[in-house]
Amino acid sequence: MIVLLGVLVVVIGFATKRNPLLVVGVAGIVTGLLGGLSPGKVLAAFGDGFANSRAVTIFAITLPVIGLLERYGLQEQARNLISRFARLTTGRFLALYLGLRQIGAAVGLTNVFGHAQTVRPLAVPMAEGAAERRYGQLPDRTREKVRSFSASADNVGLFFGEDVFLAVGSILLITGFVNTTYGTHLEPLHLALWAIPTAVCAFTVHGWRLLRLDRQLERELLTAHAESAAVEAVK
Repeated sequence: MIVLLGVLVVVIGFATKRNPLLVVGVAGIVTGLLGGLSPGKVLAAFGDGFANSRAVTIFAITLPVIGLLERYGLQEQARNLISRFARLTTGRFLALYLGLRQIGAAVGLTNVFGHAQTVRPLAVPMAEGAAERRYGQLPDRTREKVRSFSASADNVGLFFGEDVFLAVGSILLITGFVNTTYGTHLEPLHLALWAIPTAVCAFTVHGWRLLRLDRQLERELLTAHAESAAVEAVK
């Protein structure tokens, strides 16, 4: 039970708002040492984990490329593009992105979209551009709200879309565990088919929330503009 102190390290680290990478690293070291591993074996475990999951570090290649694109006007071009579609509001655009993200994840293209390669450089500027086209300059609070909804569209689309794909790790893990533990013969196709209704419900619920965002922005920004006009009139 003493090895569970590593979980306590994670809780304390996150509660005190420390660097997540540092917190997880320290928790892993603590857990390994309390579990009776030597420092060399702990280091070897970190090395094995990195080698087996090296695909996760692909962001180290994509981020510099995206940084160069942003330096040469990627976000500005995204705003200019969205301005050509007068009927495409912020909520409608994010609902469309949610659908594309979910369909891409359902066919195994989980890395085509994402926060680093799509949300920050493309989806956020386009969502903000759609709002600015209708309401003008956005307050910081509203801008952060649009960004949070953009991130949520990516998260929900990926989470509920990837389970429809047969070869995703979670599906294979569930089928392997159930078949080994309970002696059944559960096929990945069965789980993938049952994931479709869940994905449809997730798209319906979150898509409705994204469409409601337009009303929320209209109410907030019109109120803010009215207050600003009143202040200017008093002056």
